[in-house]
Amino acid sequence: MAKQRNRGKPTRRRETKKGGPGSGRRKPCPYCKEKIEQADYKDTATLRKFISEKGKIRSRRITGACRRHQSQIARAVKRARELALLPYVNEGGRDDAEREGGRGRRGRDDR
Repeated sequence: MAKQRNRGKPTRRRETKKGGPGSGRRKPCPYCKEKIEQADYKDTATLRKFISEKGKIRSRRITGACRRHQSQIARAVKRARELALLPYVNEGGRDDAEREGGRGRRGRDDR
């Protein structure tokens, strides 16, 4: 005999699921909202908002930028880094363990 499914009534899982990851609307693109056509590599104040503390370029999911502007932002950040307007990495982002050879390994001299 086949199992009968509970049709018509929602399961408890759907009733209790409110919010959480993947729900809600996406953030509007900050460039589209202000009607800016191009991301400018010389505008370092704006570009810093799209870079993490470690110096990595943040993803579209986090920044809310559209596909077109996210690629422009990435290109502008790379150009600004090349011209030394933005740092490649954060200066204060290193740990003591990294300075001493990284991840707790001994160097060749320590053996």
